[in-house]
Amino acid sequence: MLRNLVIMGAVAALLASFPALYQANPDAFHALFASRGTNAGHVIGDAGVEAQPAAVQPLGRKVVVPSDGRGHYAATFRLNGRQVDALVDTGATLVAINASTARRIGISLNPADFTHSVATANGPARAALATIDRLEIGRISLDDVQAVVLDDQALQTSLIGMSFLNRLDKFQAKDGTLLLAQ
Repeated sequence: MLRNLVIMGAVAALLASFPALYQANPDAFHALFASRGTNAGHVIGDAGVEAQPAAVQPLGRKVVVPSDGRGHYAATFRLNGRQVDALVDTGATLVAINASTARRIGISLNPADFTHSVATANGPARAALATIDRLEIGRISLDDVQAVVLDDQALQTSLIGMSFLNRLDKFQAKDGTLLLAQ
């Protein structure tokens, strides 16, 4: 148990450093993620952390999300019109949701759809590819966002990954806030 907590702490610290690293050298990050494409074979996320959504400050087609006490950016998003609390995770290749959330937002999957193997903070898991028809936060709205669906035990918190973030005009962490702009 202690070993798992230490590993989760290390993963959380690593994920928390991504915004600062991105701000220091955004071109390197864009090149890294552009070369990876949207392959669902590798998803990394802080799946064991319960997110408490923060107040989102809309600024036209920009949204500012304050960090919580742990440095995470948690907010309430709308997936296919349904409110979903999620963590913004630059270490996740795709948006990641669990099977219960998928059902709630209208994505129907069969056990046979879980054909992909992914790496999570909780270890390897089976996953299904899906498309979220519309993903929104504030006045930011994107259609046809690629996602991966994991079993409920493999993922307790929804993650807003790079398949959403890369399609924005800008995302930037600065002074304890995350700016999203479309």
